[in-house]
Amino acid sequence: MTIREELESRERQYLSPYAALSSNSKGRRREERQCDIRPVFQRDRDRILHCKSFRRLKQKTQVFLLPKGDHYRTRLTHTLEVSQNARTIAKALRLNEDLAEAISLGHDLGHTPFGHAGEHALDMVSPRGFKHNAQSVRVVECLEKDGRGLNLTWEVIDGIMNHKTSGKPHTLEGQIVRLSDKIAYINHDIDDAIRGGILKESDIPRRYTEVLGNTARSRLDTMVHNVIINSMDRPQIRMSEEVEEAMSELRDFLFEHVYMNPEAKGEERKAINMIKNLYKYYMEHLEVIPEEFLRRMEEHHETEDRMVCDYIAGMTDTYAVKKFQEYFVPESWNF
Repeated sequence: MTIREELESRERQYLSPYAALSSNSKGRRREERQCDIRPVFQRDRDRILHCKSFRRLKQKTQVFLLPKGDHYRTRLTHTLEVSQNARTIAKALRLNEDLAEAISLGHDLGHTPFGHAGEHALDMVSPRGFKHNAQSVRVVECLEKDGRGLNLTWEVIDGIMNHKTSGKPHTLEGQIVRLSDKIAYINHDIDDAIRGGILKESDIPRRYTEVLGNTARSRLDTMVHNVIINSMDRPQIRMSEEVEEAMSELRDFLFEHVYMNPEAKGEERKAINMIKNLYKYYMEHLEVIPEEFLRRMEEHHETEDRMVCDYIAGMTDTYAVKKFQEYFVPESWNF
């Protein structure tokens, strides 16, 4: 018996009846020889962790555009916090921790430079629209490994596609990530907003803090514990009505006071215009796009719009700024 088979046997003996077992995976689009050490979801986690798109998350915006300080979240640190929340919940519920971690690490691989501002810009200019969850799936299926993709399992791809609030993941591990994403960004965005002088802890209405807690630590603890307590030995991942309502209303509060705050997001208009101008430039000058994108467009009979969106979405904040300066700012004006 291989190490992988021993691990799969342990899953069958220990995990909840509601867990997604590695040995029962619906498989990959392309069949592969099994690893002798790692079950399929652990293997997917490793593939995501080692891919180039994952490394680029360290220079992509979470909320604050190119903040002046080392302690603000990036898209990478957000991803790691989602992963930690998801693993904690999955382990407590005896669900598949490897699957929850793989989905967490892959859920934002398709995010644009400048966070949701970049996503909004591409959604406005692309005839087909643009959604970062669908782009994350495209990254792992079509763009990584020179167009071969990572060939992940069905369960991981399903969790990545359905991690948004409107999504409905088919596995409990996917449902965990969907909630863990909210728990992570609500808590760390408050922390970053306080650090940036946009909010004070006392600004958060008491009707939320009385339910969730009046510190970042207590709110995170409340939310995670509440998910575990209300999901234990059940075929659904959920919160209590009181905590879910408070979390949802706190999220609305953040949209009003942080996500739409001119002081926090004052540079977003510039970022949106930058992405829109890059899109227009590339649509008119396809020849400057790297050869690998042009080749894939021809081989897969894809549209020019699809290729341009792929290229821009893969950029880091700093690379997008660099290309914008290259195309639109006279060289003598660059400092």
